[in-house]
Amino acid sequence: MKLIIQIPCYNEAGTLAIALAALPRHVPGFDVVEWLVIDDGSVDDTVRIAKENGVDHVVRHTRNQGLARGFMTGLEACLERGADVIVNTDADNQYNAADIPALVAPILERRADIVVGARPIDTIEHFSPAKKLLQKLGSWVVRLVSRTEIPDAPSGFRAMSRATAQRLIVFSDYTYTLETIIQAGQKNMAIVSVPVRVNEDLRPSRLLKSIPSYIQRSIMTMIRIFVIYRPFRFFGTLGSVMFALGVLLGLRFVYYYLFDRGDGHIQSLILASILLGMGFQTILVAFLADLLAANRKLLEDIRFTLKRTPGSSEPAPKHDREKRKPVPRKEYAESEA
Repeated sequence: MKLIIQIPCYNEAGTLAIALAALPRHVPGFDVVEWLVIDDGSVDDTVRIAKENGVDHVVRHTRNQGLARGFMTGLEACLERGADVIVNTDADNQYNAADIPALVAPILERRADIVVGARPIDTIEHFSPAKKLLQKLGSWVVRLVSRTEIPDAPSGFRAMSRATAQRLIVFSDYTYTLETIIQAGQKNMAIVSVPVRVNEDLRPSRLLKSIPSYIQRSIMTMIRIFVIYRPFRFFGTLGSVMFALGVLLGLRFVYYYLFDRGDGHIQSLILASILLGMGFQTILVAFLADLLAANRKLLEDIRFTLKRTPGSSEPAPKHDREKRKPVPRKEYAESEA
């Protein structure tokens, strides 16, 4: 069994060595533990520090593409290198690496396909009240859409099985955390949460540049989640509300027309007509969006099947990999993504 711990990085020269020093080289249940760094177009010494601190694999973007793209590049690289289980953590040493055995345990016990580390949000001192509120709100939205019970959906400290990594697709450029949990719920994967510890804050969050920006991007992410994964509910609810308002305004016009000598209130009739038309069209969009969502699911299933088909780019089966000679720790595999 091979475990690969991946770390997406963008200009992390100041903290990466600290994070790597805490990572384990031996985890119960695994024969091999390797480290993989995704360099997302860094312009500092991130790559040099990664190599000097024993990283086995470095995958590089030629330019910065964002956290979500870095995460997906890491998954592909881990799969290509024969990972049976993948752990994702941050380069700022936010998460306590000593909790990695607890994070992978449900997967080894075949109780889960993906495990999310739940931070003690209420007791983290460097989290502002606004950020704590948004963390809880984001987690609530994810639970509502995915029908899962994950208390800390924005947590990036997570483990997943090989099959899970093969099935995940992230559409967002901002962050992968919410979307991957929703996909797991949509695909009926077993997803659980385990409590994890956090370390001292070493640098400000890259995603939280300012409270207004964080709020705006978080809200847009949540809306996008509903549009992509619950399109019928989103557009159906919106269309039903507009249609209902149109009916009420139409009834208002009829009332005044019959009992107020037919004078005035023509504005109600005009607005009712507009709302009824918009509501009806939006409900039609809900049906079309639902058909597109069903087609997307079929395409994702085809993608997963092709990735597992013999003769594809998928690595050899585990029993074949075990016959290969192990690569010395000091050799580094670099590739351009």
